[in-house]
Amino acid sequence: MKVPHPERSAAKSKDALLGETAVLIATLGRIGFIPFAPGTFGSLAALAVAWLIVVAWGTPALLAGAVVLFGIGWCAASRVTRVAGGDPGFVVVDEAVGMWLTLAAAPLDPLFWAAAFLLFRLFDVAKPWPVRWADTRIGGGFGIMFDDVLAALYAAAVLLLARYLLGR
Repeated sequence: MKVPHPERSAAKSKDALLGETAVLIATLGRIGFIPFAPGTFGSLAALAVAWLIVVAWGTPALLAGAVVLFGIGWCAASRVTRVAGGDPGFVVVDEAVGMWLTLAAAPLDPLFWAAAFLLFRLFDVAKPWPVRWADTRIGGGFGIMFDDVLAALYAAAVLLLARYLLGR
């Protein structure tokens, strides 16, 4: 009978744990494995958490959270794509970052938040320039995260214009 080497077993279990943690982060707790519209469900989950963050700590905390989540998501998405390859549809942590950045431009008002959700999804799916350029030219975990940041900037710009025009 072969006895496993303790250091190798520990290293292997550490790699498995890091891999599982990366998957949980990249898929937002496995939301990304929903068989249809995982990005939409990831965005909805991010919207609900964002509401709680803004109510408890304000918009600056949401922006700070988006920056932190970008870094964590970049690492997790990079690790997952090394195994899965490309930009797997189940990686939805990028949707959370994009939603949080978009929502930072909206007042705490359900109508504006619904608009933020729809605008972010529109720009994330339609991918106007340079979103499509980033999606196709920048690879790895950073590319997965960055194109959603660009989509969020488009959505936030539309929200800020609407706020200005409506005097909000």
